[in-house]
Amino acid sequence: MAMTITEKILAAHAGKSSVCPGDLVSVQVDLALANDITGPLAIERFSETGFEKVFDPARVVFVADHFTPNKDIESANQCKKIREFAQRQGLLHYFEGGEAGVEHALLPEKGLIHPGDVVVGADSHTCTYGAFGAFATGVGSTDLAAVMATGELWLKVPETIRVVFNGTLPRWVEAKDMILHVIGDLGVDGARYCAVEFSGETVETLSVAGRMTIANMAVEMGAKNGIFEPSAAVKEYLRGRGSGTSGVFYFSDADASYRERRSYDVSRLSPQVALPFSPGNVRGIDTLGAAIRIDQAVIGSCTNGRIEDLRTAARVLKGRRVAPGVRLLIIPATPECYRMALQEGLLEIFLAAGALICPPTCGPCLGGHMGILADAERAVATTNRNFPGRMGGRDSEVYLANPAVAAASAVAGYIASPDAL
Repeated sequence: MAMTITEKILAAHAGKSSVCPGDLVSVQVDLALANDITGPLAIERFSETGFEKVFDPARVVFVADHFTPNKDIESANQCKKIREFAQRQGLLHYFEGGEAGVEHALLPEKGLIHPGDVVVGADSHTCTYGAFGAFATGVGSTDLAAVMATGELWLKVPETIRVVFNGTLPRWVEAKDMILHVIGDLGVDGARYCAVEFSGETVETLSVAGRMTIANMAVEMGAKNGIFEPSAAVKEYLRGRGSGTSGVFYFSDADASYRERRSYDVSRLSPQVALPFSPGNVRGIDTLGAAIRIDQAVIGSCTNGRIEDLRTAARVLKGRRVAPGVRLLIIPATPECYRMALQEGLLEIFLAAGALICPPTCGPCLGGHMGILADAERAVATTNRNFPGRMGGRDSEVYLANPAVAAASAVAGYIASPDAL
């Protein structure tokens, strides 16, 4: 029976020769993760249910990345709770302080994600790991508690939407623009409970960072998971982290069945901007019209905080200064990314431009800390959501864009393409 990559992974982990969309299956989980917001609730449910030991201390991961460095007593207690649980359970992978980073950038760096895995996380952007040919999806803290105890998850096999990208990306157009354009086309519920499989000649040229950006935002159109077939770039990335020969490299059958197929010519794209208050409210930057003044620009998050993103921002910012009245926050996603930026001289460029350099954290993306917006303030960000109050004040506004646009906007004082500088 012909199957998609998602169906093959779920079938293998359910102990079946094949599965079809709509089947209810119980799958073995390769990795379960939570953070300092979702972890404490999962721990409470784990204890209330009477569980004593996690199914495998090597395959349950906790990362303190949302409200860290701790912003107040409550967040400190949240981290204390997951820290003590990790110690009691003897978890092999607990990341905090100088070892922590934004979880969805950190885990692949640590060699914990493999092609063909089933990864479950109490965070909606767990779908990022689909960049490596894994089935990865977010769940609630209660579901995660059950997974931590049993190593299993039941779910419905999703239908698959195939998205094909062709063409060459124009100057200053990046993977972020590709996924924003798709979300703008499909809508925030256009892929509800579907697997979205990304392919095409453009995908073959994408870096691992670009794949991660696209997979990360699959959930913003309602998808159960986003996924790519693993490429040579993925294999090389994993090999450098000691996991290049691990995992199973699945590929969709040529005659696999899809709910629908969508094709996009990226050579016609301009930098895309998602206007408030939805990731689906997307327009090309050249169609925005009157200048949209900003108070803050944020470059970071699990979507665009990797070294490739910082390099892009540095190319735009070199020799320039942030506009008066604008705050520019640079947030490397992981310690490794921070160190590379330091060694490459990127941090000096950011400091010379007048930027604030923050430690690896989710921070302002979820309105946590290190960059909260006041009432009626406006920000352009490389993050993934722009709902009302997402980054601070209820009537503040967040515009989503790629790192080049965010950097250029910080210099211009309004949302702008680097070509406008």
